Amino acid sequence: MDDRALLRTAADRLDLLAGRTTPGDWRTAGLLATRPEVIAHLEGRTEHVAEARGGTAAWISALSPALAPPLADWLRAAAAAPAVEPAATAFARILLERLP
Repeated sequence: MDDRALLRTAADRLDLLAGRTTPGDWRTAGLLATRPEVIAHLEGRTEHVAEARGGTAAWISALSPALAPPLADWLRAAAAAPAVEPAATAFARILLERLP
């Protein structure tokens, strides 16, 4: 897949994920969660996300679904630019590895 297609694909997948996620602009204020099967890996140890959420609440809220539209727009703009930004391509590759 060429870089422009990669950027467009990442934008489309991000939009799809945001569309099936609880919408809105998430904020850190008493985050409650069931125990999803997500494990944090750090320096040779693992931690269930339920235990890690206190330290990651700001990260989760910063990457709420409200961020998906402008991020997808940036990826599409990068795909349409005369020269593809290496940073956008690197971001899209990592995003596609992690998106469901």
